[in-house]
Amino acid sequence: MGISFSTSDKLRITELLDELGVTVIEGGWPGANATDTAYFAAMRGRRLRHARLAAFGATRRPGVAASDDLQLRALLDAGTAIVTLVGKAWSRQVVDVLRASPEENLRMITDSVAWMAQHGRDVVFDAEHFFDGYRADPDYALRCVEAALAAGAWRVALCDTNGGTLPHEVERVVHAAVERFGPVVGIHCHDDTGCAVASTLAAVRAGAVQVQGCVNGYGERTGNANLCTLIPNLQIKLGRAVVDDEQLRRLTAIARDVAEIANIAPPHSAPYIGSAAFTHKGGQHVDAMVKAAYTYQHVDPARVGNRRRTVVSEQSGKATVRTKAADLGVDVSDDPAVLRRVNDEVKRLEHRGYAFEGAEASFELLVHRARGRAAPFRTVDYIALVECREGGALVCEATVKVEVDGVVTHTAADGNGPVNALDAALRKALTPRFPDLAATQLFDYKVRVLDGRDGTAAGVRVLIESGDHHRRWSTVGCSTNIIEASWIALCDAFEYAALARRHRAA
Repeated sequence: MGISFSTSDKLRITELLDELGVTVIEGGWPGANATDTAYFAAMRGRRLRHARLAAFGATRRPGVAASDDLQLRALLDAGTAIVTLVGKAWSRQVVDVLRASPEENLRMITDSVAWMAQHGRDVVFDAEHFFDGYRADPDYALRCVEAALAAGAWRVALCDTNGGTLPHEVERVVHAAVERFGPVVGIHCHDDTGCAVASTLAAVRAGAVQVQGCVNGYGERTGNANLCTLIPNLQIKLGRAVVDDEQLRRLTAIARDVAEIANIAPPHSAPYIGSAAFTHKGGQHVDAMVKAAYTYQHVDPARVGNRRRTVVSEQSGKATVRTKAADLGVDVSDDPAVLRRVNDEVKRLEHRGYAFEGAEASFELLVHRARGRAAPFRTVDYIALVECREGGALVCEATVKVEVDGVVTHTAADGNGPVNALDAALRKALTPRFPDLAATQLFDYKVRVLDGRDGTAAGVRVLIESGDHHRRWSTVGCSTNIIEASWIALCDAFEYAALARRHRAA
C-alpha cells in the first residue's frame, strides 16, 4: 500500500479507533522494528475508553521452547491485555515454509498459546491460510484450531490470507468451524478477489463473532476488509449493534482523518464514507431525489456522518442547478433566467473541457456571475516568464495587474515555477486590500490532459484545492495552455476566498 506510519501516527490512529468504538486494536509487532517497539512503550499506562490493545506476533520457532523464544518474550513484554498469535493452518505451508512436520506445528501452536495464557494474556489465534488449508486437508486445518483452543485461546480467527476464497465458500467453511467449536470463531479476509467485505459478512451470517479489518481497507497487496464498509453494513443492514449511533456518525470523519495521516487522498468512491457515496449528477436522478430521497439513496448519509451532494455537468438540468446552488447556500429558485444562464454556461464550459464535479467553488462563482454580482477584483493582465541560461539556475518570474475598486496595482514576484510565481504575485497584489488572503494556501494541484492524441498541444484541465483556517475549496481552469488554465483556477480560488471573507464580515 505504500504506507509507513510513525509512532506518533499510530498513537493518533489508536485514539481515532477507540473513539469509533473498535473493541480490539492490534498495534503492531513489538520487537520487529523500532516504530512498533516505541509504540507499545508509549501506550503503557494509557487508558482507552472502548478498545483493548493487542500485540501481534507468531507462534514459537520449530525446535525452540516457548519460554526461550525471544519473539514471544517481546510480545509478553509489550504488556498488552491481548496477544494475537499467527500460526500455520495449511499442512503444505508447514512443510514448505516452516520446514517443520505437521505434528511439530501443532506443538508450536499448543506451546505458544498455553505459555501466553499462563501469563494472563487473552490469546487470539490467527489460523493463517486456513481456507487454503481446509480446502487441501480439512481435518488438519481444524486440528490446528482445536490445538489453540485446547491450549487456552480466547478467540480463533480463520484467515483468508491469500484473499482467494469466495463468499459462499467462506460461509460454508465458517459454518463448519462454528458447529465444531462454538461461538469463538472470528474472520480475517484479504481483498485479492474484491470480496473481503462480502466474505466477512458471509462469515458473520455463518456464526463468526469477531471480524478483523482495517480503516479504508488498507493492508497488504489489495488490502484487508474495509471496516468503514463493514461497520455500517453490520449495524444498518444486518442489525448487529457494533457501535453506538454517535460513533457511527463519526465514521466518515475518522476515515478521512486516517487517510490524511496515511498521506493518501481520502477515498472518493468508497461506500458510505466516500465523497461520491451520496453524490448525484444526472438531472433525472436529482429531480427524483428532490421529490423522494429514498429513490437513489439506500441510507440517510447523516447516519454515517456523510452528506448528500449534487454535482453539475452537461447532463444537468435546471433542477440540478437549483439543488446544487441551494446546497451551497445560494437560492436561485425565484429566478428562472438565472437558472437558464447557469445551465447554459455549464454546458458550454463542459463542452470545452471544464468539469465542475470537483470544483464547487468555481460553480458557486459561476452562479454569482449569472446573478450579476460584481467580483471583488479584476485581473487586467499577467506575464509569466521562465528563463534558464547556460550555466545558470532556472528563473521563474511573474507580473500581474489587478484592479480593485478602480485602482490598478502592478506587482511582480519570483517562484520555483511559473504557477508558483503567479500565485505569489497575485497574493502580493491582493493582500493589502484583502488581508485574510494571507492565510490562504494551496493544498493540491492537479493537471489532467483532455485528449492525449494531441500530444503537447492537448487541452488541459487544472484543479486547485485551496483553503484557510475555516474551510477548503476547489476551483477549475481549462485551456490548451497550461499556464492559462492554472491562472483561471488560481484567480477563482482567490476570488472565492475574498467573497467568503466579505460574507463572514457581513
